[in-house]
Amino acid sequence: MNIIRNAACALLCFASLPAFALSEQGQAQLQTLQNRWAEINYQLPKEQREKAFASLSEQAHTAVAAEPKAAELHIWNGIILSTYAGAKGGLGALGLVKEAKVSLEQGLALDPHALSGSAYTSLGSLYYQVPGWPIGFGDDEKAEAMLKQALAINPDGIDPNYFYADYLTRAKRYAEAKVALEKALQAPVRPNRLSADAGRKQDIQALLSKVNAELE
Repeated sequence: MNIIRNAACALLCFASLPAFALSEQGQAQLQTLQNRWAEINYQLPKEQREKAFASLSEQAHTAVAAEPKAAELHIWNGIILSTYAGAKGGLGALGLVKEAKVSLEQGLALDPHALSGSAYTSLGSLYYQVPGWPIGFGDDEKAEAMLKQALAINPDGIDPNYFYADYLTRAKRYAEAKVALEKALQAPVRPNRLSADAGRKQDIQALLSKVNAELE
C-alpha cells in the first residue's frame, strides 16, 4: 500500500473543509506538550529521556483522544513519538516511528498548514532518518520532497531549515547545508517556544561546525 499516496488523497478530500479550531483546553494541552518536550529533549540527562518521553506520549494520546479533529495535536503526538523513538533506539524504536508517521499523516490530512507546515517537516525528517525497506520506510527522495514542501509553507522557520540542512549534510551537500543553517539562525523568535528555540540553536551551531569542517 502506498501510504503517501493515500495521505495525498485524504489531503484532497479535506482541502475544502475549514480547519478545526482548538478549544481553550486543547490550546493549553498543546502548550504543555510543547514545553515539556523542550524540557525533556534539551534539559534532561540522556538516561532519563526515554522514560520521560514515554510518559509525555501518554499525555499526547489523551489530548488527541479528547480532540481528534485537531491537526496540531496529531502533529505533536507524532513529534513526541518520533523523539521517544530516538531516545529508545534500536529495533524497538521502529514501532514508535511507524506510529509517529501515521499520526503526522493524520495531522497533514486534517490541515497541511497547521503549525506552519510542521507535519511536512517532521515527516521529512522521519523519511531520511528511518532505515529503508525491508526494515523501515525510509526514503531520501520523499524526505527531500517533504522538507521542501515545509519550506514552501514556512521558508524562514528554524525547524524546516535545520532539518533540511541535516538532510543535506547526510547527503554530503555541504554548501547547500550551510546556507540552510545560516538561514535557520536568522529565524524569527517564537515567543511561546523560547526554550525549544534555544535548544535548536545549539543543534544548528553543532551541525554548522561539522559542515564548516567539511568545507575547509
